[in-house]
Amino acid sequence: MAESMLPAHVGIIMDGNGRWAKKRLQPRTLGHRAGAQNFRTITRYASKLGIKYLTVYAFSTENWSRPAEEVGALLRLFKDYLEEALRDFMEENIRVRFIGDVSAFPQELRKLIAEVEEASAPKTGMVLNLAMNYGGRAEILRGARAFAADVRAGLCQPEDLTEERFDRYLYTAGQPAPDLIIRPSGEQRVSNFLLWQCAYAEFVYFDILWPDFKPQDLDRALEIYRSRQRRFGGV
Repeated sequence: MAESMLPAHVGIIMDGNGRWAKKRLQPRTLGHRAGAQNFRTITRYASKLGIKYLTVYAFSTENWSRPAEEVGALLRLFKDYLEEALRDFMEENIRVRFIGDVSAFPQELRKLIAEVEEASAPKTGMVLNLAMNYGGRAEILRGARAFAADVRAGLCQPEDLTEERFDRYLYTAGQPAPDLIIRPSGEQRVSNFLLWQCAYAEFVYFDILWPDFKPQDLDRALEIYRSRQRRFGGV
């Protein structure tokens, strides 16, 4: 596919790991492991296609309410991925960034996050945003508080706030808004993902659980995206 036909920024809500495991009479943790492996496959494929920005929803602010065993398994998977990224993933020309409040994670995980971001910073290829402990509402509140702090510090006035200026206070500052958001699993909702940024994104839903989502399914989503007429509120 010609690069000009590709969306610059794709978001993926990785959903359905638990149901994937349940269908196989396996623990949910096995589903998360399968989903993590598929994340690696799809990320590398998206980079190969020439997508410039990929944002994946890995762990939401609401996921802390899940059983402690499942949360612990997810955190161990994150640790495994980050260690792999430092060991093997750095061969890929992919810059890894983390969006969300990572301060809530254990110190060991925060240290790995910082190391991966620093090690991949010189990369010139696709930017991979990993949304971890991320929530769209929390991001907007964080941005509003940051702007209010700048007003209090005398750096700007309340009337200076525009949509373009507010973008600078978001985790995705400096990046284009997502053109396409994909949600496997059969669910059709946003689930607090990139609420500000997705205002004019095209959504594509699949009745496929995330561990079964293949590169050819990403191709299909891109074909659907290409068939859409994006008017951005115009005619």
